[in-house]
Amino acid sequence: MRMKVTDPTQDLRAALARPGLGSSDFDLNPEAVLPKDRKLRPAGVLVPILMQGDGPRLILTKRSSALKHHPGQIAFPGGKQDEGDADVTATALREAEEEIGLPRDLPRVIGHLPSHETVTAFDVTPVVALLDRPFEVVPERGEVEEVFTVPLSHVTSPANFMVESRRWRGQRRKYFVAPYGPYYIWGATARILRGLAARMTP
Repeated sequence: MRMKVTDPTQDLRAALARPGLGSSDFDLNPEAVLPKDRKLRPAGVLVPILMQGDGPRLILTKRSSALKHHPGQIAFPGGKQDEGDADVTATALREAEEEIGLPRDLPRVIGHLPSHETVTAFDVTPVVALLDRPFEVVPERGEVEEVFTVPLSHVTSPANFMVESRRWRGQRRKYFVAPYGPYYIWGATARILRGLAARMTP
């Protein structure tokens, strides 16, 4: 009797194919008043999933504590779209190469998640890609303090997400968190992953 071999990314591909609205840093804070004349700047982040024998793992970075904005936070490789980038997918691939040394021809892009609006006025498009083999990680020390992986199953399970809050600009702000070991995944990164987890949940 032949065993049926299943694609470990089948659920992921199905999730990316489902229609849905984008997300925002303000989702849990509906009382926030957004400027009507705000202009969002396009950005792209890579959601790189390393395919391994013991299960797919998501690659994340810990930002340098010396950075002016979001020091020490957990993030996807990525950044704002430059004039020379063909689109936000090209932005995500370029930034991943610059930040963690990921060769641009290695990621196999399989889709995009809906865009995410940040409190810093970026319209971020998450670009989901599979890596069929490991690569030599070379962190950009000016931006990246550490590169690590998390089981994809951990960040696609809604049960692993919680809502916490802190005071920000004089108001109480709520946000998603998805702790993993010593890593405190929160903010935009956690919100994007929470959206992915919701899509992968029947």
